[in-house]
Amino acid sequence: MNISPPQNKPRVSWQAVFSILIFLFMYLPILVLGFYSFNQSPYSATWQAFTLDWYYKLLSDDRILSALKNSLLVAFCAVSISAVLGTLMAVGLARYQFPGKKLYQGVAYLPLIIPDIAIAVATLVFLAAFAIPLSLWTIVSAHVVFCLAYIALVVSSRLTNLDPHLEEAALDLGATPVQAFLQVLLPQLMPGIISGCLLAFVLSLDDFLIASFTSGSGYNTLPMEIFSRIRSGVKPDINALSVLLILSSAIIAIIAESVRSLGERK
Repeated sequence: MNISPPQNKPRVSWQAVFSILIFLFMYLPILVLGFYSFNQSPYSATWQAFTLDWYYKLLSDDRILSALKNSLLVAFCAVSISAVLGTLMAVGLARYQFPGKKLYQGVAYLPLIIPDIAIAVATLVFLAAFAIPLSLWTIVSAHVVFCLAYIALVVSSRLTNLDPHLEEAALDLGATPVQAFLQVLLPQLMPGIISGCLLAFVLSLDDFLIASFTSGSGYNTLPMEIFSRIRSGVKPDINALSVLLILSSAIIAIIAESVRSLGERK
């Protein structure tokens, strides 16, 4: 009498099913957006044929290129200023003791949890109170507020993994505090600074709410230009532009995480 061995039925883990559903919920709209960005039809609801014309059209759109230039200028300026101030703030909070340090530390990181609409309104009221005309530089000043907090947070997390005795050793060997900071501490902080700058750059590039409150007439950023165009309906060229923004943000975020992980391993 032959008894066949029991066959093991494949088990489907509920965690795997749940994870797949979550990923579909998160990324299916992006996949649909990318799919319709190659649609030849000017209406997103119907598929006509595959084309790359909408991507080529973006390269000849003066309004898009001007808005992109403004967004890049704002992001580069805001991140550059925030990198210096955020690094100094993180080092000061980690290495020095002074009265009111806990209160200052809590206030410094408030932009991380304050809603964007509150930051936008507060900045607009401040500019109006001092009669400062709105321009591209008022967007930069508003973006520095939250970029500063993000960079300081990333740098401070990097500081917690560093040996503070290295600076003391440099000072004992005759280095000045400035030399110890520039030659010993700063190179070790560089992965965290670069990672924080890349994260802040993405946040500044993608910001719409704060920029729309603090921009002057004729100073559109890329998210503002996208919003102004979708009021009459979402067209394939906007789909193409959104796909490029998503890919650019994802690439920058991956680079930032890679730099941070590499710095921690070293």
